[in-house]
Amino acid sequence: MRTLSLDYLEIRGARVHNLKNIDLKLPHNQMTVITGVSGSGKSSLAFDTIYAEGQRRYVESMSAYARQFLERIAKPDVEEISGIAPAIAIRQKNTSRNPRSTVATATEIYDFLRLLFARAGRVYCGRCGGRVKKDSVDEVAAQVLSLEPGSRWYVLFPIRGTGDQVSTETLKSHLFELRAKGFNRLFQQGRTFEFSTPESLLEIDFRQPLFALADRLAVGPASDLRQRVVDTVESCFRESGEAVFESAEDPTRQIRFSEKFECKDCRVVYEEPEPRLFSFNSPFGACPRCQGFGNIMDFDMERVIPDPTLTLDQGAVEPWTKPAYQKFLLKLKRDARGQGLRFDVPYRELKQKEKDLVLEGVRRFFARLEQKKYKMHVRVFLSRYRGYGQCPECRGARLRPEALQVRVGGKNIAEVVALSLEQAQPFFDGLQLTPEETAIADKVLQEIRQRTLFLNDVGLEYLTLDRLASTLSGGEAQRIQLATSLGSHLVGACYVLDEPSIGLHSRDTARLIKILAELRGLGNTILVVEHDRDVMRAADHIVDLGPGAGERGGEVVFRGPYSKLVANGGGSLTGRYLSGQIKIPVPAARRRLDPKQQLRFYGAFAHNLKSIDVALPLHALVAITGVSGSGKSTLVHDVVYQGLRVVGNRAAEEYFAPQGLEGEDLAGSQARLWCRKIEGAERIEEVILVDQSPIGRTPRSNPVTYSKAFDLIRDVFAHTPEARKRSYTPGHFSFNISGGRCETCQGDGTVTVEMQFLADVELVCEDCKGKRYKSSVLEIQFQGRNIHEVLQLTIDEALAFFAAYPRITAKLKLLADIGLGYLRLGQSATTLSGGEAQRVKLAAQLARARCDRTLYIFDEPTTGLHFDDIAKLLGAFRRLINNGGSVLVIEHNLDVTKTADWVIDLGPEGGERGGRIVVQGTPEQVAECAESYTGRYLQEVLVDQRQACPDRAEAYPRVQ
Repeated sequence: MRTLSLDYLEIRGARVHNLKNIDLKLPHNQMTVITGVSGSGKSSLAFDTIYAEGQRRYVESMSAYARQFLERIAKPDVEEISGIAPAIAIRQKNTSRNPRSTVATATEIYDFLRLLFARAGRVYCGRCGGRVKKDSVDEVAAQVLSLEPGSRWYVLFPIRGTGDQVSTETLKSHLFELRAKGFNRLFQQGRTFEFSTPESLLEIDFRQPLFALADRLAVGPASDLRQRVVDTVESCFRESGEAVFESAEDPTRQIRFSEKFECKDCRVVYEEPEPRLFSFNSPFGACPRCQGFGNIMDFDMERVIPDPTLTLDQGAVEPWTKPAYQKFLLKLKRDARGQGLRFDVPYRELKQKEKDLVLEGVRRFFARLEQKKYKMHVRVFLSRYRGYGQCPECRGARLRPEALQVRVGGKNIAEVVALSLEQAQPFFDGLQLTPEETAIADKVLQEIRQRTLFLNDVGLEYLTLDRLASTLSGGEAQRIQLATSLGSHLVGACYVLDEPSIGLHSRDTARLIKILAELRGLGNTILVVEHDRDVMRAADHIVDLGPGAGERGGEVVFRGPYSKLVANGGGSLTGRYLSGQIKIPVPAARRRLDPKQQLRFYGAFAHNLKSIDVALPLHALVAITGVSGSGKSTLVHDVVYQGLRVVGNRAAEEYFAPQGLEGEDLAGSQARLWCRKIEGAERIEEVILVDQSPIGRTPRSNPVTYSKAFDLIRDVFAHTPEARKRSYTPGHFSFNISGGRCETCQGDGTVTVEMQFLADVELVCEDCKGKRYKSSVLEIQFQGRNIHEVLQLTIDEALAFFAAYPRITAKLKLLADIGLGYLRLGQSATTLSGGEAQRVKLAAQLARARCDRTLYIFDEPTTGLHFDDIAKLLGAFRRLINNGGSVLVIEHNLDVTKTADWVIDLGPEGGERGGRIVVQGTPEQVAECAESYTGRYLQEVLVDQRQACPDRAEAYPRVQ
C-alpha cells in the first residue's frame, strides 16, 4: 500500500481535456503558480481537475437530495487525488447582474454597517434635527444632581385623558387609580390641587395639560438625594413613561425626560433602529417610492442637463434652449431671485442648494408639460428626456427616511457607503464613540476595519462602497472575492485563482502579492493561474505546462522554484522569456504620426475625468495606461466609443453638446456625449469595440459559427453523396434550427438541472450523449468523420483536415495565427475565457481586406495571454494598422505599452485623485516623466533601448 503525505496535494493520472496523464505533487500551505501558453492545460488542471474534485467531494458530504445528482455529475478524468482540501474558486468573471448588489453587500461590510447603525447609531429628529433618545433613570439622576445647588423643583408626570381629547369616563377612572396608588396631589400651571379638598378640583381646566405631583425636592448635597430622585423617576416612568421637572422659582423652566424613543422638542415618537431598517432589500427598510433600487423611471437629469460644464445662461438645461421654452429660464431667474442661485457658474460647480432650486424649476416645467400630453408633439418631446433617474424621495439612498435620520460619526448610512474605500478606512479608524457605544460596536467595527483594509490592500481604494457589483470588471470582482475570503479567516482551504493580476497596474501587483501571502499565512493552499512575472517571482512553487497549446500541450514542462525556472530557461518557453533568452522587441523605429490625422475630444468630464482634452493619433497603436481607477475605461468607453456613436460619421465640428445636437439625436438614443466637443470624427466611419464579452450566451455559439466557417463546413457535408441521397440540406447539419439537431437538448448537448442548494448543474444530454445531433445525421461522414467528430477537431487539426478547401482554411488560419489553434471548432462560447473571446472577435476583423477609416478599441487584450501569445497579438495589431485601421487599447502590460506608437497615461492615482493626463507621448517620453507610475516601470524595460538610441525620444514630436 502506498503511503500518502499530508504535506502535499497529490494528483495521479490527470487526463482532463488535453492533460497527458500527468502526475503532480503540490505543497500544502504554499503558493503555487500554474503557468504556460494559452491552451496548455492550466485551467484544465486548476479548475476542471483540482477545484472540480474538491467541489464534488463537498457536495458528497451534503444531504441525500444533493447526492441523488452525483451519479450524473461527471468526475474529473483522473486516477486519484489525495490530500485535497475544501476548494474555493475565485474566477475573473463578474457574474453578478443583481441591481441590488453593491461592493458593500458583496464584501459583507454592509451587514456589519446595518448592525453598527442599529446598535450604536444616534437618531436625529426629521423635523427639528434634535437628538432622539430614551432617557435612562441613571442619566436623569445625574442631570438633576448637576442642577444649581439649593434650587427647588416639582417632579411631575402627565395624566392621560386630558388636553384636547378629554374623555370624562377615562379621566375619572384614571384619577381614582392614581389616588389608590398614593398620588394625592395634582398640578397645573404652577398650582397644586389636593384630592383631600374636592372643591379645589373644580378649579382645574381639564382641557389643559394636567400633571400628577410625584415629589418636591431641593438640589443639595444630601447623600440620599440620588436614590430619592431614582425612586421618583422610576415611579413617573412606570405611570406615564415621562418625568417633568418644573422649577418652583420659575414656572416657565421645565426639564422633560422620557423613556419613550422620541424627540424631546417635537414630541414625535420614533421607532428604535434595528438592522432591517437599514436594508434596502427588505420592504421594512427600502424606500417606498423606488423599492430600494435608488432610481425610478422618470425624467433623466443626465438627459436634461447633458453637459454640466455649461452655465445656466449658456444652456445647461437642454430643453430650455428650445425657442418655445426659453421663457422658463427667465421664470427660474425670477423665482430664484435673492436665493443665491448663480447663472454664470458651470452647473457642476453649483452648491447642492443651488442645484435643488434648478431641479425644482425643471420639475415644475415638466409637470406643466404633462398637462398637455394630449398633444402628440408634447409626448414626443417628453419622451426624449425620460429614463432611469435618481429617486426624488431618497435621492438614490434606497432607504426610507427614518433610516437616513440615524447617524454614526455625523454621517448616515447612505453617506457612509458613498465614501470610497480610501476614504472609508480613516473614517472608521477615527470614529469617536462614547464608552457605552464603544463597548457595543467594538467587534463590529473591527470586522469593518479589517475588510476595508483588505480591499485597500488589493488596489481597490478608488471604488465606493455603493458601487454596483454589476459594473465591476472581472479583475475587480475577483479581488473583491479575494479580500472577502481573507476577511472570513477561513483556514485549511485550497484557493484556486484565475489571473488575479488582471486589471492591476504594475504598481499594485505588490499589494496583491501581499494579500495572497496573508491568505497563505492563515494556513491555506493557494493555486494561481498566472502569467505575471512578479507573481511568479513571489511563488513558492511553479508548474509550467506545455510545451505548446491544445494537443501539443498538457504536459508538465517544469516544476520547482522560480530561480530554477529562470536558470533552466532552455527547457521551458516560459523560462526562456523570464530569463531574457527570448524578448518581445521594442520597434526599431516608431511610426511617424501625422498631426492632421487625429481625433480630438475636448472637456471630457465623465465620472472622475477632470474636463480633460485628449488627442488620439490615427493609423497608429495608441495605449491608454494608468493605475486602477484612474479613468481609462471611462475615457475609452464613455467618451471615445460612446461619443463617436452619437456623432456617427458626420463632421463632428457641427455638433456641440447640447446646442449643436438636436434633441432627437442626443436624447433619442442611449448614448450621450461626455465631452464638450469632438473634432476629427469625419475621419472615422466605423468604431468597433473588441471587448471580452462572450461571443455568444448559449452553448450553441462557438468559434466556428462566429467566424462564419461553419456555414462552409455544413455545405461540405450537405454535398456528400449520402446526404444528397437523403435530401439533406446544410440546415440539417445546424444545431441552431430544427431538422437534424437533437430536440431534447435543442442542440446544446447539455441540459440544465435546477439545484435549490447550489448553482444550476449542466448535465450531458442523455439522448444524444452530448453530440447535439440526431443519430441519422451522425451517419453522414466526410473523409471518415461525422459532423460531431469534425467539431471536436482543434483549429490546427481542422486546417489539415480541410486543406483542400481554401475558403474554410482561410477563416480558420486567422484563428491559428493569433494563438487560438488549440481551440476546438465546436467549443462552447460559454467555456471561453474573456481573452479567448476577444481574440476570436479580433480574428473576425482580420478577415477584412481593408480597415480604412476604422477605429478598433481593445480593453486589456493581454488578459490570459502568455508572453508568446502577446507577441502574436502585437502582430495582429500591426496587420490591422497596415490595412488602414487605427488601434486604441487599454492596457497595463508593459510589453504592449513599450511597443505602442503613442501612450496616454492617466492618473496620477485612482478615483477622485485620478482623471487627469499625467503624460502623453512616445513610450520613451512617458518613461522620462517622474510623476508617472507607468513611466517608472517603462524606464526599466526601455533602458537597453535608450542606451542603443539615446535621442530616439526627440525623433517623435508630440501631438499638438
